[in-house]
Amino acid sequence: MHAILPLKDLVAAKSRLGGVLRAPERRALMQAMVEDVLAVLAGHAMVESVTVVSDDPGAAHLCNAFGADYLDERSLGCSGLNPVLEATVNTLLASADDPLMILHGDLPLLAESDVSAVITAQAATGGVVIGCDRAGTGTNLLAFAAGSRPRLCFGVDSCARHQQAAAAVAAPFEILRSPGIGLDVDEPQDILLLLDGLREQARKSETAALLFDTTLGRRLALALDPATVTDIENRKISH
Repeated sequence: MHAILPLKDLVAAKSRLGGVLRAPERRALMQAMVEDVLAVLAGHAMVESVTVVSDDPGAAHLCNAFGADYLDERSLGCSGLNPVLEATVNTLLASADDPLMILHGDLPLLAESDVSAVITAQAATGGVVIGCDRAGTGTNLLAFAAGSRPRLCFGVDSCARHQQAAAAVAAPFEILRSPGIGLDVDEPQDILLLLDGLREQARKSETAALLFDTTLGRRLALALDPATVTDIENRKISH
């Protein structure tokens, strides 16, 4: 399995969190989440390679740190998430026809077991695996083989649209739900769910290091839900 991770300029990332995070803080959070996702992928025995496609100036350095391949988005001659990903898939399939997994970088609860579940499910049918968001409407992860490649439909109602795209190429599909795949951090309330999830996992991560036992974490908790501040102080994650 080869993984593709699209990454937009971190300076512009997570604008919907602007009400609770300043621009440098949003960048720091996004980078921490991406590093956690890359760490999971880099450490998984069945992920043969990871390609980060990005226009962020620091993406190449990030790739070097995790042994990932860097693909400059500007070299693809297109713009927009789906056209960029289609071009990336074309580039990778030109040299190998192994199954591909596309996933977003803002999945800080992603675990090795989530990746294993995706790989197992895709191998079982040879079709398409759709890892949906918490609401069941968006797509946070999409896995497929070259012979069952669907049209990419990331965006509004992408879970249903990817099902339709799989059916259009007569590919079997499976919808996969898990906390690690389902929680993408876009809205302020997602941060509360993230804090809860990090406490439950109780594992070391860059995101946990950023948000627990820090001024930023306490300010965020206070801004979003004052009741969580005491809980955070009482249940710190060791990192």
